[in-house]
Amino acid sequence: MFIEYLLPILMVACLLLGIFTGYPVAFVLGGLSIIFALVGDVPLPYLGMMGSRIFGGVVENWLYIAIPLFVFMGLMLEKSGVASRLLLTLQRLFGQVRGGLAISVALLGVVMAASTGIVGASVVMLGMLALPVMFKQNYKEEMALGVVAASGTLGILIPPSIMLVLMGSIMQVSVGDLFKGALIPGLMLGALYVGYLLFMGWLKPEWMPLADPDDLDTDTTPLALALLRDLVGPVFLMVAVLGSIMSGIATPTEAAAIGALGAIILAVVARKLNYLTLRDVCYDTAKSTAMIIFIVIAATAYSLIFKRLGGDYLIMDIVSSIGLGPYGLLLSIMLMIFILGFFLEWIEISYVVLPLLLPVISLLDFGMTTQATLVWFGILMAINLQTSFLTPPFGYALFYLKGVTEGKVKITTIYKSIIPYVLLQVTGLILCIVFPAIILWLPGLL
Repeated sequence: MFIEYLLPILMVACLLLGIFTGYPVAFVLGGLSIIFALVGDVPLPYLGMMGSRIFGGVVENWLYIAIPLFVFMGLMLEKSGVASRLLLTLQRLFGQVRGGLAISVALLGVVMAASTGIVGASVVMLGMLALPVMFKQNYKEEMALGVVAASGTLGILIPPSIMLVLMGSIMQVSVGDLFKGALIPGLMLGALYVGYLLFMGWLKPEWMPLADPDDLDTDTTPLALALLRDLVGPVFLMVAVLGSIMSGIATPTEAAAIGALGAIILAVVARKLNYLTLRDVCYDTAKSTAMIIFIVIAATAYSLIFKRLGGDYLIMDIVSSIGLGPYGLLLSIMLMIFILGFFLEWIEISYVVLPLLLPVISLLDFGMTTQATLVWFGILMAINLQTSFLTPPFGYALFYLKGVTEGKVKITTIYKSIIPYVLLQVTGLILCIVFPAIILWLPGLL
């Protein structure tokens, strides 16, 4: 078996080695595609399929129009100051609760995840807003860093999520169904974070001291009115985007356009919209979108050559040799995805691994329809891939956090801070496997 599948095994090994070199992932994927196409003597007519697959499957795919629109929406909200005002108001609300500022950060992470879906922007924004205040209040470093990193990653799961848009295209599943299926698990993870913070505030009160009244927001607006003022914008945007998709009024691409327009309106209301802001948002949107699409194109080429060299048969043989039932096989796949998340980005895993696993998952009997199985499996993968932002050595949220702290915190401290939250994410994943209704109830209802 090893000799028969030598080339696909070498392809995977070279990919891992290439990533460890620090070379841009898109170039590693694209370069390996060319090298192994030559080594494997792939016929030219087959290579011609690569161009049609890239242009027909990626460049001309209307779903991908949603990516720059969602990125634009998130970045515009970040610049508009909506998040900073909401954090200050939430801090007033939970100021006299043990760990109140950390709870405020977790709740803000949920709200901004449902409004932006951009992990990098969320982690950096939460870190810049909350970490200085937390350190001033003598929070234990691990408690402050962990909640910022974990809350910022909720944006990749709670819709509107770029990950779910790409997954819908790969799996040929309704993005609207994936959005519906991800909403409750995403909110559940947020609730697990808050529950953990409340428990630790009771167990280790010295780790999360009560806020000094002088550190609280000096806004004299009554708390109820301040909450109403600062929540209306994000909630309006969330309802406009998700409501239009879930009700069937708009497609995900159209809803993304609604979200981008809504973010501009909020920036106008906050008097933050000017030429410099618009220029920066457009520049960062173009840069982020180009990076995502470049990786998608390179991963498409890599996946195509990997299949040609027998990679799909390798996966099938490994799966059949395991000899487990449907749930045993599912757990094995989830464990493999979790381990790959230490070394690969979610985009590579989605575009390289997911297409190879779909035929296997479609054939398994979990007592539900094929469509429901695919939606369930897609959300399980999304929850699992969320951990890839937190797990070393390549967890992007860890790098964002290191940058925000400007080198004043050791990377080992950041690594330790995320351990409880990775365990909470794994707990959420297990709950969704044991109780599929957590994912499938809302899509079935709507």
